[in-house]
Amino acid sequence: MGNWLEFWANNETNWHSDVVTQELEKYLGLLKLESGDTVFVPLCGKSLDMIYMLNRGFSVIGVEVSEIGIKQFFHENGLDFTISQVGEFDLYSAKNIEIYCGDFFSLTSKHLCGVKAVFDRKSLIALDRNLRQKYVKHLNDIISLGVRILLITLHYPKHQMSGPPFSVDKSEVESLFSMAFNYQELKPFQDIENGLKLARSGVDYIENAAYCLQKVRE
Repeated sequence: MGNWLEFWANNETNWHSDVVTQELEKYLGLLKLESGDTVFVPLCGKSLDMIYMLNRGFSVIGVEVSEIGIKQFFHENGLDFTISQVGEFDLYSAKNIEIYCGDFFSLTSKHLCGVKAVFDRKSLIALDRNLRQKYVKHLNDIISLGVRILLITLHYPKHQMSGPPFSVDKSEVESLFSMAFNYQELKPFQDIENGLKLARSGVDYIENAAYCLQKVRE
């Protein structure tokens, strides 16, 4: 995760979006949440998607390796917060939201007690192929049976750009998740926002695909 600390330190955060993710707005209902339920956002950065979920009556647990991103999230959204020590994590807390500052791979199921759903917008695609396998295994280890995941991926010609963000196609999603999860592929469509950024890197096309998964096996 060292590179991400450097990105935050150097203010190289062009992956951050100033708008709510359209797939979250469109597909949030598929997570079958009730008011007060808790959503886990891995590698959350300072995503406005967390504010969107808070405003709809849900609680949020995030994890982010950079304290810079976490502090910017609370300051930019006018949220008063406290900091406490929880094991090896610094825990930033405000009303209905907790963000663990530290390594995702150090999280345990105790940190995610009560989580009903996961929103993965830019976590899986932020990791190289070897780390993606480790990420999915660990995510499976720390969430409970029945938890649903809304997963957003990008797909573009891999020979034209190496990432991050990395290209993750449908076959890889199946390979990574099929052992423990049921999944539904939602409609893929052009990702205009990220497409404009990647076009400057010489990528011919980019598609943004969404999946709804549910953990059904340990």
